[in-house]
Amino acid sequence: MSLPQSTTSRRALLSAAALLPLAGGTPAQAAAPGSARDHYARAAKLAGRDPVLKSLVKALTPGVTAPNPKAPEPLRIFDDVAVVSTGFVSVTALLTSGGVILIDALGSPDEARKVIVPQLSSLGVDPSSIKYVVAAHGHADHFGGAQYLADRYGARVMMSPKDWDLLAAEKPQHAPKRDLDIADGRRLTLGDTTISFHHTPGHTPGTVSMIFPARWKGRRHTAMLWGGTNPPAAVADKRVHLASVLAFAARMREAGVEVELNNHGGADYGLARMEELRAGAVANPFVLGRARTQRFMKVMETMMRGRIATDLESGG
Repeated sequence: MSLPQSTTSRRALLSAAALLPLAGGTPAQAAAPGSARDHYARAAKLAGRDPVLKSLVKALTPGVTAPNPKAPEPLRIFDDVAVVSTGFVSVTALLTSGGVILIDALGSPDEARKVIVPQLSSLGVDPSSIKYVVAAHGHADHFGGAQYLADRYGARVMMSPKDWDLLAAEKPQHAPKRDLDIADGRRLTLGDTTISFHHTPGHTPGTVSMIFPARWKGRRHTAMLWGGTNPPAAVADKRVHLASVLAFAARMREAGVEVELNNHGGADYGLARMEELRAGAVANPFVLGRARTQRFMKVMETMMRGRIATDLESGG
C-alpha cells in the first residue's frame, strides 16, 4: 500500500470550484450560462441516442425515482472484475493475484451472507479471499454487509474519514467498526492491481470515486467507478458535488480512463450492459473509450448545473 498522493486532487478540486457560480448566482470566471431548462436541453443534446448517457440524464432529472429493477445474475464484466447486484445497488469485486478488493457491500449482513458470498462463489471467486471492503460512501446500502465480511473473513473495511464521522454521528444499523481511512489520492496495491481513491464529496460529505485497471480478453483498460450519483438536497452541497464532477473528470483524463462503472447500475445503463455482455456482445459494452467517458462526465456536469439552476429559480 503506497502513500497518499493528494496534492494534485486537491488542486483539481479547487480549480474546479473556481469555475462554479458563487452564492447568489454571480459567476466566478466562466460558469455555463442559462436557465435550468437550457442546461437540461444541453445535457439531452450531449447524450443524443447513447443509451448510457440517456440513462444518466434520466437518473439526474429532478423528481425521478431511482429505479429498482430485478436483480441480475452475477457476472464477470471483465477478466478481473465481477459484479454482484440486488438490482438497485451493486457490488464490484476486483479480482487480483493477491485476493479480492470489494467495492461496496450491499445493505445488511443478511444480504452479504445470502447474495455476496454465494454469488461470488458461483463465479469461481472464493469469498475468503476478500482482503478489503471499500465503502464508496456512508449510506447503508453500501456498507451494510461490510462488518459481516470483516468478521467472517478478516477483511479490512475502508471509508473516507468524513463518512466514518457521518456513521459515528448517525449510528445507523449495521454500521461497520471504524477501520481504515481513505485519504484523497491514496493508492492501494493488492497483488497485481493498484486502485487509486479520489474524494468526490457531494452525494455524502466523504464520497469516494476510484480508478483502477480492468482486463478484457487479456487487454488492459483503465476503469473508473463513480461513488455517488444522486445529488444532495442543499444548493451549497450541489455546488460541492459539481466541483467533484469537474475535478474527477480531470483525473480521469490524466489517467486515460476508458471504462465507466457505477454502483447503481440503473443510473448508467449498467444492468442492461451486463445482459448485453452475457448475451455475447462482440465488444465489451463497459469500454466506452476516452472521449465517451469524458462525455459521460460532461453530461453529469451539465445536469448538475441544471439542478443548481432549478433550486435557484425556485428560491432555494
